[in-house]
Amino acid sequence: TAAVESRPAVPAAVQTPVKPAAQPPVQSAPQPAAPAAENKAVPAPAPQSPAASPSGTRSVGGIVWQRPTQGKVVADFGGNNKGVDIAGNAGQPVLAAADGKVVYAGSGLRGYGNLVIIQHNSSFLTAYGHNQKLLVGEGQQVKRGQQVALMGNTDASRTQLHFEVRQNGKPVNPNSYIAF
Repeated sequence: TAAVESRPAVPAAVQTPVKPAAQPPVQSAPQPAAPAAENKAVPAPAPQSPAASPSGTRSVGGIVWQRPTQGKVVADFGGNNKGVDIAGNAGQPVLAAADGKVVYAGSGLRGYGNLVIIQHNSSFLTAYGHNQKLLVGEGQQVKRGQQVALMGNTDASRTQLHFEVRQNGKPVNPNSYIAF
């Protein structure tokens, strides 16, 4: 008889939650449908993001690279040019193309004006020349995208950034690492 008494109490308790229980299943059905649509949309952009590189980053050689500044490439790699020259405005930000350590900041290398050189690992260096002002010093750690200088025209005929990538001390085409 105790079980019989429990059963009438259970239906009374079940009748009260039946109304709220009817509403959550209706709400639960649309909620899973929306995330499923979002999940389908997310994978499509994910493959496009690395290819399109909206932020301008690219991972090559174990390093994540980005453009060192905005502007038009006015002289490409090759011949006498050991890097790329990017036109811009005086004082425009010059950014570290990848994480690393500043190994040179000065104006003692002829033809480069105010120059920053960043070592990224045991193989790769980048050089940023013709700057108006240097914002980092030797020995300083920098992050990709950190401002390291202001664009200028020191030891150049126009305002520009001369940008080089060197692998094991030899100039290599920056276009192989960065989308310009």
